[in-house]
Amino acid sequence: MTGAAMSLTAAASGFVVLLLTVPVVHGQDGWGATYSLRKICALKGSTVEIRCSYRYPPRVNGHETTVERRFWFTKFQDEEPVDVRTDSAYAGRVQYHCGENDCTLTIRDLRESDSAQYKFMFITNQPGGAFTGSPGVTLSVTGLQVKVIYSPRLKCSSSCDLTNHPSYIWYKNGQKTGGKTKYHSGYFYDEDSVSCAVEGHEDLPSPSVCVYGDSCNRVTYTDRSICAFKGSSVDISCSYNSYRSVTSKFWFTAECYRSGSYCRQPVDLSEDSLYAGRVQVFETTTGRSTLRINDLRESDSAQYRFKFKTYWSEWQSGLPGTTLTVTEPRVQVEVIWSSTGPTLVCHSSCLLPGRSSFVWYENGNIIQGETSHSLRRLIDPEDSFSCAYEGYRSPPVYAPRVPTVWVSPPGDIMKNSSVTLSCSSDANSPTVYTWYKNNQSLLRKEPQLVFSSIQSSDSGQYYCTAENDLGRRTSNSTFINVKYGPQTSTLSVSPSGEIVEGSSVTLTCSSDANPAADYTWYKENQTLLQGPEDIYHFSSIRSEDRGTYYCRSVNQHGRSVSSPLFIEVYYAPKLPSVSVSPSAEIMEGSSVNLTCSSDANPAANYTWYKEDEDSAKASGQIFTITNIRAEHSGSYYCEAQNSRGRNNSTFHLTVRASKSRLCTSHLHLKGAAGSVKSAAAGSVAVIFLALIFLCAFVLFRRKKILKQPPEPGEGPDNTAQQQDELFYASVSFSTNRQPNRHKTGEEEEDEEGVEYTVVNVKSATATPGLRRGEAVEDSFALYSTVSKKRRESAQQQSVSL
Repeated sequence: MTGAAMSLTAAASGFVVLLLTVPVVHGQDGWGATYSLRKICALKGSTVEIRCSYRYPPRVNGHETTVERRFWFTKFQDEEPVDVRTDSAYAGRVQYHCGENDCTLTIRDLRESDSAQYKFMFITNQPGGAFTGSPGVTLSVTGLQVKVIYSPRLKCSSSCDLTNHPSYIWYKNGQKTGGKTKYHSGYFYDEDSVSCAVEGHEDLPSPSVCVYGDSCNRVTYTDRSICAFKGSSVDISCSYNSYRSVTSKFWFTAECYRSGSYCRQPVDLSEDSLYAGRVQVFETTTGRSTLRINDLRESDSAQYRFKFKTYWSEWQSGLPGTTLTVTEPRVQVEVIWSSTGPTLVCHSSCLLPGRSSFVWYENGNIIQGETSHSLRRLIDPEDSFSCAYEGYRSPPVYAPRVPTVWVSPPGDIMKNSSVTLSCSSDANSPTVYTWYKNNQSLLRKEPQLVFSSIQSSDSGQYYCTAENDLGRRTSNSTFINVKYGPQTSTLSVSPSGEIVEGSSVTLTCSSDANPAADYTWYKENQTLLQGPEDIYHFSSIRSEDRGTYYCRSVNQHGRSVSSPLFIEVYYAPKLPSVSVSPSAEIMEGSSVNLTCSSDANPAANYTWYKEDEDSAKASGQIFTITNIRAEHSGSYYCEAQNSRGRNNSTFHLTVRASKSRLCTSHLHLKGAAGSVKSAAAGSVAVIFLALIFLCAFVLFRRKKILKQPPEPGEGPDNTAQQQDELFYASVSFSTNRQPNRHKTGEEEEDEEGVEYTVVNVKSATATPGLRRGEAVEDSFALYSTVSKKRRESAQQQSVSL
């Protein structure tokens, strides 16, 4: 029974007849509204949908456009359009279905009073950004009626023309008869009644009329549909007429039930066990019957019909009766905003016919004098409101309480993990939750903010707002601190240019980490410093600080090591040092290399100078003097210079006279008066003979050396060159010694009686086994004693050989 009743209810929910399906567009400068139809003709009792699409510029003067309100209206109050949802005439029968750029008005159980011109209006956040689509949509609500043009020609008539040439259904005495057009002809008796309907919408037939007179057989139901609360009572009534006397009558819910292969006749509800003790049938006046059902159950939802019998016939109509819907009360308050403020509307799952008295409560107290289904007044965010209908009270509605935010999972939030922020507020009205970060960024409008893989950039202050039509509240801020180990460590130096010795230098180790990292500083493989400092400072950097540095960043979540950084320290030349090669006694005719060295960065350039001379002697680290002479003796200095400064070092160079000339030199004897004593003559002879012997020895030795084979890499030219080199010997006699004042007279006499002679032989040639340019020197010391008289003046003698 319930399934059959629900199918009939569904069939009754939406018949719409449309006329002139021409779109109507109105608008300019990016603003506009388009109605799908200009005129609509709908049947009484049906459901109609009126559609409108609208547009607006996305930005005006650089500000983004958002739609704040949208609604339909038919009239004005205090020069303001009245939202049809707040109009008591539409209580419980209207609903909006709005998308981003469209909105549809749905009106159920249409009444002829609903005929009007409907307009759509939307209001944006832009100054003056309200737009109304004109001229709107004209709705006409009509019922069907059978008119007798002339017997036996009938017409199914309506106040507005139905388009699309619909097909019609005709009923005779409640049973379908032939005919598909709005006109119908046939043979009728005085007892016959006729009704019509549009095919496909048989639930909305016209009232039955008598073809002849007004005493034909017919049944007319007071209500097409009734909604009642579970547990309550309901009265379902009809008026009936019979051409002959009625012998029996009763109410039932279906004409027959199909069960297997047979059809069971309708059952009188007074005898139905499902209604036992809950139904009553009574007539207050003749020809009017009322069915009362007590203690309604949801299973009582069905279509109820009335049947009567006479001796000659029975009324067994196929026309629809009264549809009953039994439901829970579900009373609630809806908040609708208008330009004058919010309006509270009391809704119920069904409104009982003829009953429209409501009770309103503010903060639990009854508001006297307010019995309409809507309430308009100033609302404080702390206030709560509720309504009651037929003794059933709605839950209160109020502005959201301060929302709370919680984080899942609890504890430390690690980078790349999944984190959810949830916002909740106590509010008994549809609430919109919006998330913000750092007091400015609108993130999204959802109760939850989900990070599938949270990053360090997501750290910050978060809060949410809860908003409904009665107010808006903001939560406390929650700080999201995303933790992670040190990322790639970077080592930098300041200043960034050349680092000069003595300057202040700072090394900085940068590493993104949360919590902050501790740092360890290294030079080469040596630990310098360990602690929270991310800088390593040289107040006065030195040359020995030059080297490769790196740092390591560590916290409890990980570690990172920087790339190495080489620190180059630049400085002026240090005090130069000078070396002489060969390092032995510097003799005339030899070749000498002077080398200047200085610690400097960048490397120094060298310049050589001799004191008392204006021009430089040479440039370069090595200064070479070939065939040195006595006049080369003196003070020299080298200067080391780079881009950071200069420094110099002075030294003395002494060149001694040649000691050779043995075979080609002269012998020089010194005396006080220039005469040679006879005693010295003998000594000279002896020494002369010794020198001859020495020369012979040296020549013999040279020949022996020349006979030796050359070293590998030495050519025959080297041997020839060696043979051409000369040997020199020098002999010095000295008797003009100064007396020693600290000795006795006898000792002085003894010393004056002795003369010493030293013979040095030097070869300027390279000998086998030595590098070229090296000298071989043989020294022979000859000593001769010559008798002299005490305090005799010294004599010098010179002999040239």
